[in-house]
Amino acid sequence: MTTSNPFAATVDEHPGEPHLASPELISDPYGGYARLREQAPVIRGRYLDGSPIWFVTRFDDVRAVLSDPRFLNNADAAPGDAAKGGRAGVMRMMGLDGELSSLLLGSILETDPPDHTRLRKLVSRTFTVRRVGELRPRVEAITEELLDRLPDTADNGVVDLIEHLAYPLPITVICELVGIPEPDRPLWRDWGRSLLSVDPATFPATVRAVADYIHGLIAARRAAPSDDLLSGLIRTHDEDGDRLTDHEMVSLVLTLVFAGHETTAHLIGNGVAALLTHPDQLALLRADPDLTPRAVNELMRWCGPVQATRLRYAAEDLELAGTAIRAGDAVQVVLVSANRDPRRFPDPDRLDITRDPGGPGESHIGFGHGAHYCLGAALARQEADVALRALLGRFPGLALAIAPEQLEWIPLPANRRLARLPVRW
Repeated sequence: MTTSNPFAATVDEHPGEPHLASPELISDPYGGYARLREQAPVIRGRYLDGSPIWFVTRFDDVRAVLSDPRFLNNADAAPGDAAKGGRAGVMRMMGLDGELSSLLLGSILETDPPDHTRLRKLVSRTFTVRRVGELRPRVEAITEELLDRLPDTADNGVVDLIEHLAYPLPITVICELVGIPEPDRPLWRDWGRSLLSVDPATFPATVRAVADYIHGLIAARRAAPSDDLLSGLIRTHDEDGDRLTDHEMVSLVLTLVFAGHETTAHLIGNGVAALLTHPDQLALLRADPDLTPRAVNELMRWCGPVQATRLRYAAEDLELAGTAIRAGDAVQVVLVSANRDPRRFPDPDRLDITRDPGGPGESHIGFGHGAHYCLGAALARQEADVALRALLGRFPGLALAIAPEQLEWIPLPANRRLARLPVRW
């Protein structure tokens, strides 16, 4: 996939300022954000649309922002003119307004309590650790089916793991959970490619196509309910309509499907690439597959696909790491920088799948923190665990088919994603 940078003009308008879409931060996020992190804990910079933001890059400060209710996700609830820039500004640049824009700007990811609490409760039961654990046999079966087909997809002995494993595994799982019929799933892959291209010429039409599809699927599920998440949401709507509107249902399905497969696909892709370029770590994992859960956490810290969260907005005047933040100011916390902060992680740039988390749970914040901690984190960890175990077990000679420096990274701000992952065995 090739992606142009529609935000290049706003980068040029603010020379010398840190900009989320600057080529330096996109091409070398680890080095670029490390320089910002060591310059100061909080630095003034620019968002994709050129609006001013504060970059927060150190681990403790990032956690503090993500757990502080004074930092809002909903720009409309923030004081001043916060709602005019940021993601709303990006939607305008992409040609979106009205209903289509609100599907994205009003998603569960953009809300605060009590709306966020209400929406999250409606879907959280599907993603509990227990429910995810019950899914494991199905995830393993899907993975084995995909691996069975891999040899048939080879071109001169080379297979693209993004296309034939990393993407189809999580999209199959989330579509089965939500209730997307199997024949329609390739549509979501095409829509995902279109949205990730961030092309204003196609972006609005793609969002409209997704919204129309979900409206149609809701109608079909109303006529013939099934044992899936969407049918459950419809029952909630029809039995207690004031708790979930049709618009919220469409926005939820859109968010769950895209968030439920895009990031996991690239966690798997990035993780496999990292292991194949670190033979010592690959050898450790091959020798002891029970290290896989710890390896997945380390890969999420070291090369997680999501590098920055959505913007937060200060609800009042406050101080952060010695910096005065004014009510309505936009704050951009940077996960990729926090996860390599030497104040938190010894030798942070070294990939070490035996790294001690220092206690129960995760030491990194690749899945976020606080009220907006990733709803599907347990599922993403499980899918990555299953994929790595099965892939390395099935193909002991797995290796990159190109030199590491030839890996093609999609130039998408705040994301780390491979266009392709060519391998042979």
